[in-house]
Amino acid sequence: VQLQACGGGSVQAGGSLRLSCSASESISSINDMGWYRQAPAKQRELVASKTTDGSTKYVDAVKGRFTISRDNAKNTVYLQINSLKPEDTAVYYCAAGFNYGLVRPWQYDFWGQGTEVTVSS
Repeated sequence: VQLQACGGGSVQAGGSLRLSCSASESISSINDMGWYRQAPAKQRELVASKTTDGSTKYVDAVKGRFTISRDNAKNTVYLQINSLKPEDTAVYYCAAGFNYGLVRPWQYDFWGQGTEVTVSS
């Protein structure tokens, strides 16, 4: 499965972006879709994930501001990010995994190339 992420950009604090991750084939059998981000000189962290049974997870720093959704018919996963803060600046990656409850990057089977988000104050 190839993943293509897009939707990043440069915005001012308080703004919004919608990231998209399109898969080259059906994601209906991919149980866990996640969004990670990696800021300069920091480790990659899981921002949000959504499983086929509807379970979602968010890192505390984005709760209430980020929303992950998946459209299996379009083979696409979205990350709506609102109320952006400078500390949200990072490269955002989508990831796909066949298993449930994934947390570590190495647990995911497929990765997109990343889309950059820059938030200015």
